[in-house]
Amino acid sequence: MANKRILVTGGAGFIGSHLCKKLLDKGHEVICLDNYFTGFKANIEGLLNHPLFRIIQQDIIDPLDLEVDQIYNFACPASPLHYQHDPIKTLKTSIQGTINILDLAQKNQARVLHASTSEIYGDPLVHPQKEEYWGNVNPIGVRSCYDEGKRCAETLCYDYYRAHDLDIKVIRIFNTYGPNMHIDDGRVVSNFIVQALRGEEITIYGDGKQTRAFCYIDDLIDGILRMMETKKESFAPVNLGNPEAFSILELAEKVIRLTGSASKLIFKSLPEDDPRQRCPDIKLAEAKINWKPRIRLDDGLQETIAYFKKVLG
Repeated sequence: MANKRILVTGGAGFIGSHLCKKLLDKGHEVICLDNYFTGFKANIEGLLNHPLFRIIQQDIIDPLDLEVDQIYNFACPASPLHYQHDPIKTLKTSIQGTINILDLAQKNQARVLHASTSEIYGDPLVHPQKEEYWGNVNPIGVRSCYDEGKRCAETLCYDYYRAHDLDIKVIRIFNTYGPNMHIDDGRVVSNFIVQALRGEEITIYGDGKQTRAFCYIDDLIDGILRMMETKKESFAPVNLGNPEAFSILELAEKVIRLTGSASKLIFKSLPEDDPRQRCPDIKLAEAKINWKPRIRLDDGLQETIAYFKKVLG
């Protein structure tokens, strides 16, 4: 594979920062675009002196004028705490931001990989979730700015494909965790680890019986890179995530055990529209890109705990 000039939007974020490093390791020139709303410079500090790395501090909803061969679009706050902070801005990021990326790709005849989300399935009525499932989404709830914004972004990708023959890839990312997660992002893995390391009570929303499937960041990055290199006609959305589901209670117990914490569990009301189950069917990823996650939850949690120990000092 020839070296390319690659734009990673949201490149200072959790997933984007890992992706930037991996692309540099492969010899590509990487342009990291981020407005630092949820990404932060510490995530890319080790890349700053790399001769093939460049940072642009800019919001994706502002016009873009760059020459690139590929675009990875990861610019959008992804945790409920952050995307509900300014829901209108979240919608603009998903809609106007995606239009800007697709226009830039059309201008450059560049390939685009768009990071969609399992949230497009809403509170699913089928389990596990296959790509052909259209979802069960509340269009006017507090999570709608993210859920519907991401659904619209997918629509835009496929309309640009049909109207302009644009080379697009869409992945639907399920719960992912690992180093470089934001300490205050409100996601369950980081919440539990930080609370456990601080000796605080661990907060369970609802009864804790709701289930999630957790994919370690290294596995996800491998799937992302494989998806980008598929042929142009291979454009159907693909789920990327770990198909092994755990209850929230099981996750809390694992974190307590692995941290050696004495933290106790407390229970609070379940947030509005919080899905009861979320787990990917990854048969398409296995067949299409020969991908499946390999890192066990316990092993990934240990790496993530070690990261947060450093962050917390």
